[in-house]
Amino acid sequence: MSEQRQITEQTIETLFTRGSGEYLFARWGRPIVPVVFGVEAGTLATVKGAVEAVVALAGHKMAETDPELGANLMIFFFRDWQELLEVPNLDHLIDGLQDLVVRLDDQGASQYRVFRFDPDGAIRACFSFVRMDAGLDEVPAEVIALQQAVQMIVLWSDTAFSERSPLAMAQGVTVLRPEIAAVIAAGYDRVMPAVAKDPSHALRLAARIGAQG
Repeated sequence: MSEQRQITEQTIETLFTRGSGEYLFARWGRPIVPVVFGVEAGTLATVKGAVEAVVALAGHKMAETDPELGANLMIFFFRDWQELLEVPNLDHLIDGLQDLVVRLDDQGASQYRVFRFDPDGAIRACFSFVRMDAGLDEVPAEVIALQQAVQMIVLWSDTAFSERSPLAMAQGVTVLRPEIAAVIAAGYDRVMPAVAKDPSHALRLAARIGAQG
């Protein structure tokens, strides 16, 4: 618990302050319904298991289907960004898909996420794309799965984990860093708003984490 107590308002504020300088926090406003594409059955179970674990940590819910979207968390694994252009109807779900694919391909990106939001700003859907390049081929499936689960559970800053991963090793096992787990749990506390644009929200999260510690 000591790591959780050490997290500061400033640290939390950084996690949700975008490169543009805007503070923005959002959590899911509806149960999460995942579907995974491009993996074998064993990996599918690993990915869904990671999603279930992070959703449970948040105290949120999962469901069998979303009445509006069917599935609202779609995770795609593939080898080449161009493959996304062959996915039926994906261009109807992702605005400007072709231009996005060109940009990500040119950047040599290995992953990207697109969020959709309800009218109140809560997360409505997430599309997560993972290009399995040579580097990721060496990463265990459970690590990739946990990374994707963590990064979809709230709207982190686009720079939140650019210098330090949300994961860590504990006795040879990859786990979620305790302070990041604490931020997720606090963000889903019933007394906290589903959406926040004022940096004072970070102070409230820090206070909730202190109370939990």
